[in-house]
Amino acid sequence: MIIHTPDPATTSDPAVVEIYRSDVDEDGFVFSHTRAMAVNPEALAAFEALIHAIVPSIGVRTYELATLAAARAVGSPHCLLAHGRKALRAGALTEDQLESIARRGDHPDLSDADRAVMTYARRLSVDPTTMTDADTQALRDEGFDDRQIVDITLAAAARNYFSRALRALAVPVETELAGLSPRLRDALASVAPDASDTPPRPTS
Repeated sequence: MIIHTPDPATTSDPAVVEIYRSDVDEDGFVFSHTRAMAVNPEALAAFEALIHAIVPSIGVRTYELATLAAARAVGSPHCLLAHGRKALRAGALTEDQLESIARRGDHPDLSDADRAVMTYARRLSVDPTTMTDADTQALRDEGFDDRQIVDITLAAAARNYFSRALRALAVPVETELAGLSPRLRDALASVAPDASDTPPRPTS
């Protein structure tokens, strides 16, 4: 990563200090992806505000499923690791489910609604130009209302924005996250973008 990021040891910008604090309090250091985004703290705050506006309608589990599916589709170990841990800590997904999602994109315990969310997020991430009303209808068929469909879309699109920004800036990946077993950490960190992951188009 060639961009110069605020030094945790010397920065006096209150916004940056606050951004760094949560990383230090939780893991004892500031992640490279946090430092990269802290170059523009206003943009990071706007992104976080967007996420906070999305989650209430769909809940943490659906948000994390959309997020993980999008991150896997674009090959973002940063976001898979971070959100795998968040989903695990929130009790939204088990370690076994997360490992299976990371390695295969599915798990036997997932519901049809869960799979519809992940399929939609993957399609948005790898093949958005061919999406039609059939894609949103697949979510409606699983009981999601208009607000939830929009927020699932925003969750996947927001993850594309964040994940692709980190990839474009060549931000290093720190894999030593507390709370993840070595097996799960390896599964979440080993993903690579794969065009063959494009799910089949839903029928009208």
